[in-house]
Amino acid sequence: MLALTITTKVMLGTALLGATAGVVGSFAVLRGRSLVGDMLAHAALPGIGLAFLIMGSRSMLGLSVGALASGLLAIGAVTLIVRWTRTKEDAAIGIVLSTFFGAGVVLLSHIQKPGIGGNKAGLDSYLFGEPGNMLTSDLLVLVVVGAAMLLVVVLLFKEFKLVCFDIDFAQSQGWPTLALDLLMMASLAVVTIVGLPIVGVILMAAMIILPAATARFWTNRLHVLLLLAAGFGMAAGPLGTYFGRGLPAGASIVLTGASFFVVSVFVAPQRGVLARVLAEYRLRKRITREHLLRSLYELSESQLPEIPNLPLATVRQYRHWNALEKLLQQEFEAGTIQTDAEHVQLTPLGLRRAAELTKAHRLWEMYLVQFADIAPDHVDRDADDIEHLLPEALLVELEQQLADEDRLPSTVAEVPSSPHDLG
Repeated sequence: MLALTITTKVMLGTALLGATAGVVGSFAVLRGRSLVGDMLAHAALPGIGLAFLIMGSRSMLGLSVGALASGLLAIGAVTLIVRWTRTKEDAAIGIVLSTFFGAGVVLLSHIQKPGIGGNKAGLDSYLFGEPGNMLTSDLLVLVVVGAAMLLVVVLLFKEFKLVCFDIDFAQSQGWPTLALDLLMMASLAVVTIVGLPIVGVILMAAMIILPAATARFWTNRLHVLLLLAAGFGMAAGPLGTYFGRGLPAGASIVLTGASFFVVSVFVAPQRGVLARVLAEYRLRKRITREHLLRSLYELSESQLPEIPNLPLATVRQYRHWNALEKLLQQEFEAGTIQTDAEHVQLTPLGLRRAAELTKAHRLWEMYLVQFADIAPDHVDRDADDIEHLLPEALLVELEQQLADEDRLPSTVAEVPSSPHDLG
């Protein structure tokens, strides 16, 4: 029963930490402050050592206060270095992180010597994390911190959102952007300090960054991002603890969060690698089919409105098609062409679609010739690169602009003549 109680306590604690770190870390990631969490975690170590030396005991509240003070001192040091020297922010963060962490390791080494304080057991958990040492009082602290951070985010959601995405506009509206930014960083510091005994100094930054970075693959909406980040963080804690039995718990939790990230990299519906590869494949396939229809229109253009029966040899030579038979089969199934062993002919549906594609292509060609000063004999390939991505609204605008300049036929719906030799 005791083991079950401890397991439940650990899973609840890691879930609360993961959810809170996911929400607060989302704002840090969106503000480009991901490494601040890493710096805070490492910079907290000397504060933990000094607090232990002053109190002579391992009280989580006392050690957390010392860690928070050390973290805030590190933030102040970074601010001064950036403001009063020519050091860039990322370099300043690296300098402060390594310096404070080195001081913390020295202090912990000193504390481990015989005769220095008492009740040292568990101090090394601040380096690598040990959820199994969690007490009921620690769980209550996590509940209070999680509730407080959630309240802050709910009350200041609109303000945090604007500061993350358009701080210049917020400043122009007279918002206290500095205070809001400092409140974001203070929230990040509190969550970081509370999470140190669970996942440790070295891995706490991952708990802040991974859930938010994972959620970013799945949505472009901030409130959904926060919910997803909380969900990923909440799942990483208990799952990492459960499946990592016999392994360092902090590392197992972080690796579970990293697995969520890796899966999202590949399978996220909009930003994932597979989705982007599939979208690119579909685009290339559509472009190739559109090129075929436009080619058939250009070869048929001299004999319209009668739709000629074109020799396949002529079509193949026109664009040097490699997989012409496969393309023709696809268009035949789509009902845009009729074909046999030696000839191909546009259907009325295919003619209409080919005319629309040719019109878009030539409108863009004419625009490039008239307004971008591109030579007519060089404009075809430039138009090929962009015509397939032109939205209909832009085509209407191009059409109107060219019509205003008297560079289109009197009937706008007509397909304009090509500005270059089609041969």
